[in-house]
Amino acid sequence: MSREEERGIKDTVKRFISRSSNVTNLDDDDNLFESGIVNSLFAVQLMTFIEKTFAIEVGMDDLDIENFKSLNATTAFVLKKTGRRGG
Repeated sequence: MSREEERGIKDTVKRFISRSSNVTNLDDDDNLFESGIVNSLFAVQLMTFIEKTFAIEVGMDDLDIENFKSLNATTAFVLKKTGRRGG
């Protein structure tokens, strides 16, 4: 997995969150839940977006706030689920 692919995943997720929440300056490590950007309803929308966009299935075992708490965490989750690793 190249840095460009990793950046592409992160940018795709960031655009979705920005469009859906009207947040313009989102840092890669910002906690989406503590900041109030993501609530439980939006978390479901985010997971659905991730499933459709990256052709992965978010299973019951994946429903951990740690997987989606930031752009970096969400990107790492997508990389793990697609069988790729950053680096």
